[in-house]
Amino acid sequence: MLSSQTTAILLHQPHHQGNMAFTGKYEFEGDENYDDFVKKIGLPSEKIEMGRNCKIVTEVVQNGNDFTWTQHFPGGHTTTNTFTIGKEADMETMGGKKFKATVKMEDGKIVADFPNYHHTAEICGGKLVETSTTSGVVYKRTSKRIA
Repeated sequence: MLSSQTTAILLHQPHHQGNMAFTGKYEFEGDENYDDFVKKIGLPSEKIEMGRNCKIVTEVVQNGNDFTWTQHFPGGHTTTNTFTIGKEADMETMGGKKFKATVKMEDGKIVADFPNYHHTAEICGGKLVETSTTSGVVYKRTSKRIA
């Protein structure tokens, strides 16, 4: 029998989060600090307008540590990032910039450093919660599971 402390530690390990914890389709539900955040990271004003209260649908396919993370924007624009936890991957920002990043899993959260912000994603109560931080500004987007 494991002690409660050992059990708690094991439950916080990524391999105990469920192999497909992130898999699903999520529709934008709400956000906080959008304007402050996108101005801080230097998004052009036309992209800022397009993104405001945008009904982005995020589709995540997780197979163990391999992920395909696709964001479908109104008007047909799609951004897809494919990555493996712990391995460097070619990525693209919502503004279209290409960069390399090593995505990690920390306490059940996906963690990545984009060129000018730190990004985490987690599943909370069946919702996809994404948090991006830059220069003290925290942007939070919540999406509800639709499939």
